[in-house]
Amino acid sequence: MKPQQSLIKLSLFVAALGFSSVSFAQAMAEGVVRRIDLDNNKITIRHGDIKALDMPPMTMVFVAKQPALLKTLSPGDEVVFEAFESNGQYSVGKIQKKQ
Repeated sequence: MKPQQSLIKLSLFVAALGFSSVSFAQAMAEGVVRRIDLDNNKITIRHGDIKALDMPPMTMVFVAKQPALLKTLSPGDEVVFEAFESNGQYSVGKIQKKQ
């Protein structure tokens, strides 16, 4: 399949899911885990400036897209994570402890 055909099919798939009108942005960020709520798949992170999301340093709650990732973390862990904003909701994609 040609790259252009793949891009067209992906665009049609995304549009079919209804994401065409949804605001979607992502960015890598660093922070410190403050709290983990496994029952609700949420993590509270004190993070630095996230320029791609136009967000100053703050402490906030993110929804985990892969809840299993939260099981490897503890409050106080320094982390690098992928932050997403979609339709006003902030989520975490990939997240790992800083080495």
